[in-house]
Amino acid sequence: MQFPVPAAQARQLCGLARPARYGVGTRTLLDRRVRDTWEIPLSRVKIDKRRWNRTLQPVLEGLRADLGLPPGSRLTAELHSMLVYRAGQFFVPHQDSEKSDEMVASLVVTLPSAFTGGSLVVEHRGETAVYRASPRALSFVAFYADCRHEIKPVRTGHRIALTYNLLLRGGDVTDPAPASPATVGAVAGCLPEHFATPTPRRSSGGAGAAPPNRLVYLLDHEYTERGIGWARLKGNDAARAAVLRAAADRAGCDVVLALADVHETWSCFEDDWDDRSHRSWDDDNDDDEDDDGSTGGGDLDGYTLDELVDWDITLTKWVGTSGEDVDPIVTVVSDDELCATTPSVALQPYQSQYEGYMGNYGNTMDRWYRRAAVVVWPRQRAFAVRAEAAPGWGGR
Repeated sequence: MQFPVPAAQARQLCGLARPARYGVGTRTLLDRRVRDTWEIPLSRVKIDKRRWNRTLQPVLEGLRADLGLPPGSRLTAELHSMLVYRAGQFFVPHQDSEKSDEMVASLVVTLPSAFTGGSLVVEHRGETAVYRASPRALSFVAFYADCRHEIKPVRTGHRIALTYNLLLRGGDVTDPAPASPATVGAVAGCLPEHFATPTPRRSSGGAGAAPPNRLVYLLDHEYTERGIGWARLKGNDAARAAVLRAAADRAGCDVVLALADVHETWSCFEDDWDDRSHRSWDDDNDDDEDDDGSTGGGDLDGYTLDELVDWDITLTKWVGTSGEDVDPIVTVVSDDELCATTPSVALQPYQSQYEGYMGNYGNTMDRWYRRAAVVVWPRQRAFAVRAEAAPGWGGR
């Protein structure tokens, strides 16, 4: 293949391709209103790995550092697809599913060619980055698998890209990234105060205040059950978790990394708008919209959140500092235990459901998130905390 890719060769690639499908839960669908692009079957993609690796390997090493992954680990790139977008084609906002336990990110390599439009837009926590490919050089863009992204419509020419799953290999989960001693000391000094301060719980109506047994600190990125792990924490999550691990050890506390299922109910009101047919889509969840008003990605267009009506958080699995899997757990987080730098409302839910006016109460929007949490407790309370989370644990 020539670089830049000539228009005639791009048209030939389209002749070898088929319409690209997309994943929804366990299903694979074809809908050009969601994803309109051509995909070259991998059986027809031939790459000189020796020559290509001389270019790719230094890029992967730089990306490992940029993504904040553990020292001693390495990234490998697994080819997922070769795509060709011609004029008018696009991919609506979506989120990649983690296709293996080791997948932490996605890599898009855009081949040099003459085209306009077709920008790659990546969004997380309300921040948006727009990437426009070079007409004369390879372009590499990597992002965590839970970041929502889209391909804007191509206006002219052909946008040709290779997409890769980035897999994390190696690394020592027992050796977190170094943390500032001053920061660790400050956090370690706060932990005894947290565990000694009685706080009324929301569920008790303010009665019977008692000190919390745990601190549950919510991290910012989304994780799946097979993707949770100290060595696979993303971005700032890794640095914050390292501080809490070091502070917990200094303060005589145990610490685990947990999966947190977050559910929030918000009052909301309907914006003035006419067209509800265009909705965001999330390829790691159920249908875009079910008959009950639920949506697999973000909120339905046209609604503005007002006040938080209710919420609950359940921890469903945790992992110790040595990386071993602990028995599945089910434990509810109380408000006196909870701490977060970023509120869930600032993140993208994996599912939303709108409930209209019912007479006794107004419009509401339910939102669900999958987050990770660092859970800390004093070592002298370990039996009570573990037995509450997994009642069978105490009898072993």
